[in-house]
Amino acid sequence: MPDPRERVYEVVHKIPRGMVLSYGDVAAAVSGVALTAHEVGQIMAMCPADVPWQRVVARDGTLVIAKRNPAMAAEQRRLLEAEGVTFDAQGRVRMDRHRWGLTESLFDGI
Repeated sequence: MPDPRERVYEVVHKIPRGMVLSYGDVAAAVSGVALTAHEVGQIMAMCPADVPWQRVVARDGTLVIAKRNPAMAAEQRRLLEAEGVTFDAQGRVRMDRHRWGLTESLFDGI
């Protein structure tokens, strides 16, 4: 059985700079393992340092890590802004501009 953590990290590594995916998007992109958005969030909470964790947000662009750790949310925003990601007046990622469009062929084999 495939390791769901490694599958999630593979998907997240493919997200280009300046783009984001929601936790649900990542769950949908992982093949061979049925995951929920919540499970992806749990996996991302323990990701290795080389995984671009900042590129995974809530489906509405909210930085959900703020619920647990406001300092980490500030760091996530700083990292995303450094990549050119923009935010709306409520502090959410502009998903209409920065949500990466998935294609099945891109994730074949993950």
